[in-house]
Amino acid sequence: MFPKHAYVRDKKRLEACRALPCQHCGAEDGTVVAAHSNEGAHGKGRGIKASDEFVAALCFTCHANLDQGKMSKYEKSQMWQNAHIKTKEKLGK
Repeated sequence: MFPKHAYVRDKKRLEACRALPCQHCGAEDGTVVAAHSNEGAHGKGRGIKASDEFVAALCFTCHANLDQGKMSKYEKSQMWQNAHIKTKEKLGK
């Protein structure tokens, strides 16, 4: 059981992610979006996205691989975490 989470919803942050290249593969193909964390510790739950403070700028392909790919849970977590750190650095947050 995870503790209650104080959710942040930040439309400007989500929009800013779209202006970045993919923080996993570097693609600048117009498909980059803010990919929310899939971890309960970040507020992800049944029917609710994680808080907007836990996003990574990922292209469609990388986002799809993260959500439906054949990587292990650990590999997915590492991929998202690395992209999240880079996204925070690029956004200055």
